[in-house]
Amino acid sequence: MTVIDAVIQGVVQGLTEFLPVSSSGHLTISQHILGVTESNLFFNVMLHLGTLFAVLIVYRKTVADLFTGFIQIVKAIVSGSFKISKLSHEQKMVITLIIGLVPLFLLFVPIPGSGGLNAKDLAEIWSGATGYFIMVGAALLFTSILLMVGIAASRLSAKNEAHRRASKSATGRHSLRPLDALAVGFAQLFAAVFPGLSRSGSTLAVGQLCGLSKQTALDYSFVLGIPSILAATVLEGKDAITSGSLGDVEIIPLLVGVVVSAVVGFFAIWLFKWMLAKDRMYIFVIYTAVVGVAVVIISLVELNSGVNIFTGEALTFM
Repeated sequence: MTVIDAVIQGVVQGLTEFLPVSSSGHLTISQHILGVTESNLFFNVMLHLGTLFAVLIVYRKTVADLFTGFIQIVKAIVSGSFKISKLSHEQKMVITLIIGLVPLFLLFVPIPGSGGLNAKDLAEIWSGATGYFIMVGAALLFTSILLMVGIAASRLSAKNEAHRRASKSATGRHSLRPLDALAVGFAQLFAAVFPGLSRSGSTLAVGQLCGLSKQTALDYSFVLGIPSILAATVLEGKDAITSGSLGDVEIIPLLVGVVVSAVVGFFAIWLFKWMLAKDRMYIFVIYTAVVGVAVVIISLVELNSGVNIFTGEALTFM
């Protein structure tokens, strides 16, 4: 891998990880076009680590508050003084974060009648087998629809925006209820299963549908992504060690890719926050719709011919 390749992949990872366009979908599209059947798993892991650094920097104060709240909860449980009614704002944040992460455990539950496959296995098959390329297009179209629904929900609640901004309490539209967190968590679960379904886009839209302000929904989406990205990094790192991908590591391109993904990811987060505040989300609605339609059309042509039109190779379904 050259340094230029590392820069390109770092830019793509940094942008698509946080902008509502689906990093998994764009990775599948690029691999489909280039005919890539195998990737440097460890390099991908490190790119995810770069984007993790970015979100940790942007939300460093929130992460510190969450850590403090978690320690307080542990101390309260150990001392026997834990009471739901007396939770501080930071402690409530920790609880909603934990609730939002619970649905992800369903990724590892065997699916009845699938021969032992779980949702994570299906996600890998759908993103890796060229015969399922149409699913990426369908998921991108669904992302576009979700973003439109989120925009509509935000506009419907615009009349109450002044009241919500004036409120400084820890309840209401600027804080999450357990059901809000659970709904956003399930949105993240589905985004993890279907390549092309944006994690940030779907969690944002669901949060807005639950009645959260758009900035609160976005902040929760990004913070919820921290343990999710960390868990994915750990799992992929384990797979990289098992598969022997560490032997293919080139230090300079690796470092360049990590730095680029972190820097681009940092600016992508702020760009997303700015575009949401300025009501520019329609740009992502149009983009995901156009790309989704293009992928669906290409997929239909390929399914009819039985070959990848870019590489000429036969389609695979496993």
